[in-house]
Amino acid sequence: MKTTRIFPAAAAFVLCLTFLSVSADAQKRRPARRAAKTPAAVVSSSREIRTGAEKVSTQLKNLTRFIYNFGNVAQVIEDLDRDIKAGRASRNAPSLNEKNKRAVLTTIRDFRAGLAALEVEFRTKPALRNYLIQIQGITDISGDAEDLAGEGQFVQSGKTLLLVVEKLADTLAAMP
Repeated sequence: MKTTRIFPAAAAFVLCLTFLSVSADAQKRRPARRAAKTPAAVVSSSREIRTGAEKVSTQLKNLTRFIYNFGNVAQVIEDLDRDIKAGRASRNAPSLNEKNKRAVLTTIRDFRAGLAALEVEFRTKPALRNYLIQIQGITDISGDAEDLAGEGQFVQSGKTLLLVVEKLADTLAAMP
């Protein structure tokens, strides 16, 4: 009979110890190194990454749209150049072709400026530096495309801009 009384008391004692040890663990202080990263810094970092990804996405969309339309325009410009040199073009064709060339070159320069600003942002913001390896070089590549367009090689310029699209897509894929 004594064992039947001791068993419930022992079980209650073990249960109390278990409960107290669990609640004691919950009240322990967190290590100091975990507290070093404040929630505000984490939120700020993730906001910078999200904003950077949005900017990459915007550049990617705009550049892709431009290249899609640019393919036909580039071929027409180069064909018209050949026709002008061969004397098979109308009188107003040279001025119209030059106007188109200037417009394309201006657009490529504008893209280059936007891409340069984006690359600088990835270099200077700590939260974006992890993705610099993917985006690095887009300014130089767009500069090459601008040089090719300036030399009258518009089709090759468009193909070079596709390398920028690839880098932007790789950057976006690497970002959370």
